[in-house]
Amino acid sequence: MHRIDDEQRRVRLGRRHLLAPSTRASSVPSVADAVVALHSTDAATLYLSVCARLAEPGVGPVERALYEDVSLVRLLSLRNTLFTVSSEVAPSVDAANARAVAAKERRTFLKHLKEDGKGLDERWLAETERQAFAALAEQVQATGSQLSAAVPALRTKITVFPGTRQETVQGVASRVIRLMAADGLIRRDRPRGSWTSSQFRWTVTEPWPTSTTAEAQAEVARRWLLSYGPGTEADLKWWTGWGLRDTRTALAAVGAEEVLLDDGASGWVAPGDLAPEPAVEPWAALLPALDPSAMGWADRGFHLPAGHRATLFDRAGNIGPTVWWNGRIVGGWAQRADGELVWRLLSDVGQDASPLIEAEAARLRAWVGDTRVTPRFRTPLERELTA
Repeated sequence: MHRIDDEQRRVRLGRRHLLAPSTRASSVPSVADAVVALHSTDAATLYLSVCARLAEPGVGPVERALYEDVSLVRLLSLRNTLFTVSSEVAPSVDAANARAVAAKERRTFLKHLKEDGKGLDERWLAETERQAFAALAEQVQATGSQLSAAVPALRTKITVFPGTRQETVQGVASRVIRLMAADGLIRRDRPRGSWTSSQFRWTVTEPWPTSTTAEAQAEVARRWLLSYGPGTEADLKWWTGWGLRDTRTALAAVGAEEVLLDDGASGWVAPGDLAPEPAVEPWAALLPALDPSAMGWADRGFHLPAGHRATLFDRAGNIGPTVWWNGRIVGGWAQRADGELVWRLLSDVGQDASPLIEAEAARLRAWVGDTRVTPRFRTPLERELTA
């Protein structure tokens, strides 16, 4: 069986994830496609991940892609999490993951309405969504509060988990808006604050073209293999959030080729993707919390030393900001309240790494400017560096 060793996997990561300086992209959608999907629960992560891979980083190009060209879109999709993908990839991610997520979200909310016991049901929800859509179409762009002011039904409150320790009274507006976004009726537009804010305005949009779930999952698997391969069956299953049967079906549908990894496990690559990737120049990177390169596999042993996990991850498995050297995670970084960028190396990387890490810090500092970035998910090392 053909073997792809860990060193070659790190070379592929540096080149295919656009982290080596010579590979950096000239457009924002190209960055998104290179990693398939960008984690977007934390608004700042999207910008930091994209700009780490752009030849000319800056907030402006990312905002244009999101809000003017709409060549990037946010979808509640993989692992029931908010990701940003290019408009080219969006239909596949929508059919492969987002449709199922939307259906689950709707079932859950309808269950809450029934348990509330006030007679609110599917018909009430449909009418509320219709009114909200009409109000948003008239306003063109609105926050959740503005929509609630225009649609009285959105100001309804329900009791969630009645009779349990988790019982609480909640407004329905955020849940209804979330459902409409999950169904592709509306999308997140410019936030109320800066690029680090998640308080989005909303605007109407058109649902994505439909395809079968199987076809879409095969396309997502193909793209993942080209960006992250070789990877194991378990890696793809974890990254997508699919079940084992769907994962195996998708790998078979694209004709994935089996390879041997350094740890003896079977990995998979896209058809014909067996040739060694040409080496790249030495490179360093400062990547944000939840960056795709740090979150692309369930087993990250080829680029993440086991001893680093305790300081770089929170208890939920979210990785914080990381320092990279030639395809390995070698430390973590943070931004202090006064704007200073600081980092700590957890591995001995030699003298050659220091000037390149410094250069990446200067590059990051230049485009971030006076903005302060604090990860939504705080990790031990990031907290320690900012104490």
